[in-house]
Amino acid sequence: MEAAQAKAGCQSQCGNLSVPYPFGTEDGCFMDTKFFIKCNKSVEPPKALLQNSTIDVLHIDLDAGELRILNWLGSDCYNSSGSSFCFSTWLNSGLYNISSTKKKFTAIGYDTYAFITGSVGQDYATGCLSLCDDISDVINGSCSGVREYDISLASYYNHSRILSFNPCSHAFVVEEGEYEFFASHLNNSGEDWKLPMILDWTIGDQSCSEAKKDPETYACKENTICREPENGNGYLCKCGDVSRGTHMLKSDIDECETLRPCSSTCHNTFEGFYYSCPKGYEGDGRRDGSGCSPMVNHHNWKLHITQTAIG
Repeated sequence: MEAAQAKAGCQSQCGNLSVPYPFGTEDGCFMDTKFFIKCNKSVEPPKALLQNSTIDVLHIDLDAGELRILNWLGSDCYNSSGSSFCFSTWLNSGLYNISSTKKKFTAIGYDTYAFITGSVGQDYATGCLSLCDDISDVINGSCSGVREYDISLASYYNHSRILSFNPCSHAFVVEEGEYEFFASHLNNSGEDWKLPMILDWTIGDQSCSEAKKDPETYACKENTICREPENGNGYLCKCGDVSRGTHMLKSDIDECETLRPCSSTCHNTFEGFYYSCPKGYEGDGRRDGSGCSPMVNHHNWKLHITQTAIG
């Protein structure tokens, strides 16, 4: 199975990240600015960033319409004099949705009020509150469940009881199954702490039926299936059992003509290509392999070798 492809003439790799179309790292290489990946080449290996942000991009999934990123934590730290460090994380990209199925909103800390809100016309909010004053309440490996605490609500504003073991509280959205709690995290300032998160992406904001009305802008090419996501507007192009990454580019590539891999007969198909040796010859048929040579007759049986490559 061939790897996902960038647009012809465009950079297909940024560090450890494969950058398939509709994403791209340069003008003319992405479908629109929503799919711009900034490749920071001042570090080694180069680092892929979401548009012009400081958010690392770890993986692009074309079929699922997902982007795996590293996101910052929201943190609030105290010392004996009061607040020492406070950071609220903002994911200011209305072009993407937080995954509806692969996320967990997590809060760490005692006397902690964590909340997540929408912005730019998206009026919603949700959150959670914890109030307690004893380190013995902490359970490693667990960040779920409900406990009752017989303490004053004033504890939320007075952190003196917990300062020695929990100077910091944190809140974040994390990819499901990618975070495990340990008591030592209560002392982590969170300044350099990032965790994986899944974003959903789509093409445009039209449904499949609406997008098909304009062939000039419709992104799904031949032998692909248009599907609509469960989370948000727009559509995605899914391969119909053909090469990944080519479903928004040219519908077929003649590998026999472009790659010229064969020393003998090359057969091009939509799915890829295969090569074979003439009757009475054997080998893998490749220029960079064993090629084709006359068959040796052993005990009057013949071996015909045909190797298949899926493009």
